[in-house]
Amino acid sequence: MTMAIGNAPCSWGVEFADDPRNPPWTRVLDECRDAGYRGIELGPIGFMPEDPVELGEALSSRGLTLIGGVVFRPFHDPSKWEQVKDAAVRTCRSLRAHGARQLVLIDSISPRRAPTAGRPAEAEQMSAGEWKGFVERFREIAKMGAQEFGLTVSIHPHAAGFLDFEPEVERLLAEIDANLLKICLDTGHSHYAGFDPVAFLMRHIARVAYVHFKDIDPIVRAKVVAARTGFYEACAQGVFCNLGKGMTDFPAFRRTLLESGYEGWCTVEQDCDPAGANSPVADARANRDYLAAIGFN
Repeated sequence: MTMAIGNAPCSWGVEFADDPRNPPWTRVLDECRDAGYRGIELGPIGFMPEDPVELGEALSSRGLTLIGGVVFRPFHDPSKWEQVKDAAVRTCRSLRAHGARQLVLIDSISPRRAPTAGRPAEAEQMSAGEWKGFVERFREIAKMGAQEFGLTVSIHPHAAGFLDFEPEVERLLAEIDANLLKICLDTGHSHYAGFDPVAFLMRHIARVAYVHFKDIDPIVRAKVVAARTGFYEACAQGVFCNLGKGMTDFPAFRRTLLESGYEGWCTVEQDCDPAGANSPVADARANRDYLAAIGFN
């Protein structure tokens, strides 16, 4: 494999497994295939079947590869630690059952940080004790994923969590062994936080193990940051636009990946409202066509 293009259930609005607005998982697989992708992420654990035979047959019949999975949980909240661990273990088991390699860890949205998404100078910081526990929880899950399940584990900065802005990401990377924890660089969340994903990629290319492709509308971003709009409402307002229509310089990002010798999946994620008026499959097709036009075959 050199570079391969996949997609993820969040492009169909699937953020939480128990959201009644979610489309059927079989529809997501069908439309991902029909839009020209050959790989897909697991989505939140519990959205797709955890029975390896059922999911394996569904993937195989559609010619789809399972790329990886995301643990999007409140690593910032020690009272939710058992929930975080349960989701991580179940995700690891599902990934290993299907030969997927990418385990992505994301600190989910915190009420303490939600109002300052896109506002790094105003964002509340953890106390020293909170930060120590936060780092240790990431380290423990990274160690489990890498050593017990043989996965490539990456950290993913995310708007409105406690691992969002560039200094926080740099700090955490410095405190966890690079052999345990890599980087999943999301182009859209980088812009949401106010830093350039191409420059970040160039600095950390040796540690980038996985990539999420997302674009962000600068006009909508400015509006939602000014209004302190919640993340999911911002998604419903179209903050994440079709690839090539927003702030991300994808040709430059591609050149940097090629020059570095990057091999692996680049997964499209266009977070949206599952009950919105947009057509996820139309967006998925448009994003695939754009990537092909700039050289991602």
